[in-house]
Amino acid sequence: QVQPVESGGGSVQAGGSLRLSCVSSPYNFSTRAMGWFRQAPGKEREGVAQSSGFGFQTLYADSVKGRFTISRDKLKNTLYLQMNSLTPEDTAMYYCATGLSGKFTLNADYHYWGQGTQVTVFS
Repeated sequence: QVQPVESGGGSVQAGGSLRLSCVSSPYNFSTRAMGWFRQAPGKEREGVAQSSGFGFQTLYADSVKGRFTISRDKLKNTLYLQMNSLTPEDTAMYYCATGLSGKFTLNADYHYWGQGTQVTVFS
């Protein structure tokens, strides 16, 4: 399996929480950059939360800092995105992506993309 597979999206009321999961290839799982991106209708794709190899460094969009947390479970080859205090502005298709190395800050660092999972936040 090369393409990551996301799950966990859904509809939630504003102020609620969701946890997204992304199962990835076990090959070099710990050393590869992994990240979450999102795209809302009519908007460009944006990075939400990104993690370097081994998760030593993380990068969050300003709009989600303090609300979202990226983490990875090596034993399950799974990347997570815990999303709290959701707002309607968080409504988007969320994508998981993985890289070939530990470099993680640029979109070009990510080579494998999932199909996405929809998150809808209603007020």
